[in-house]
Amino acid sequence: MEIQVNTKATSRPRPFRSRSVSAPAAVAGVVALGLTAVTSAPAAKAQSAASATKSTKPTVVLVHGAFADSSSWNGVITRLRHEGYLVVAPANPLRGLASDSDYLKSYLKTVQGPIVLVGHSYGGSVISAAAVGNPEVRALVYVAAFLPDKGETIAELGDKFPGATLPAAFAPVPYPLPGGGTGTDLYVQKDAFHDAFAADVPTSITDLMAVTQRPLAASAFDDKATKTAWKTIPSWDLITTKNNAIAPAEQRYMAKRAHAYTAEVKSSHAAPVSHPAEVSRLIERAARATTE
Repeated sequence: MEIQVNTKATSRPRPFRSRSVSAPAAVAGVVALGLTAVTSAPAAKAQSAASATKSTKPTVVLVHGAFADSSSWNGVITRLRHEGYLVVAPANPLRGLASDSDYLKSYLKTVQGPIVLVGHSYGGSVISAAAVGNPEVRALVYVAAFLPDKGETIAELGDKFPGATLPAAFAPVPYPLPGGGTGTDLYVQKDAFHDAFAADVPTSITDLMAVTQRPLAASAFDDKATKTAWKTIPSWDLITTKNNAIAPAEQRYMAKRAHAYTAEVKSSHAAPVSHPAEVSRLIERAARATTE
């Protein structure tokens, strides 16, 4: 496997002090992960953030994205629990960025001790807002996810990096709003679900995923991010290079500006389902960095 490590320092000041790492050590860490790393790790930032914590494993909180539910994390949950991690996977309401992040923010207050917060797809936007102001969140892990900056929408990011085929497969369904009027839910057409969302997952599984998918309110695509936890909390990002929902170039762009430790895997958008081992290893890497 070809290993690429970029040791070029970033120009933006970081909120944590850093320390140098020799090239052999950096490469060894990448090989241990089993992925191809393309940016430098923020492990030093995580070390500073974790200096006041006990040497215990953090709780891993997994947040799913649109057109999925918490069961999409099952393969990841099994692996992390085998390694001794406490794992929780709350439901993401998928009603809008402000309300979804407020919901998760409230949920996180019930989790005791340090937290590694993980978001897939739209769940990345949600964790970026929900983690702000919570000192127990020691690391953010993004899996084929959105990392919008303040004032950005995920629709704008998609327009900036065209190529995703998922939007063409949306099926709108109207629903009544509590205060009156009508909203629109977006589903993925069942016959397009496999190719647009999870092309490397067996059809026997994607057929079930398509039937049980949870819709995203269409308005969420135009919700502007108001908070960005990745600016102050160490971040890790798994880039999926066969993604038809979020273009790889878009993923790399967001990860780079977040100064995230970045790894790549040849996966569809549904990486938690098709590559649970790689997802788990990246989460474990982030978790270990919080206690080093």
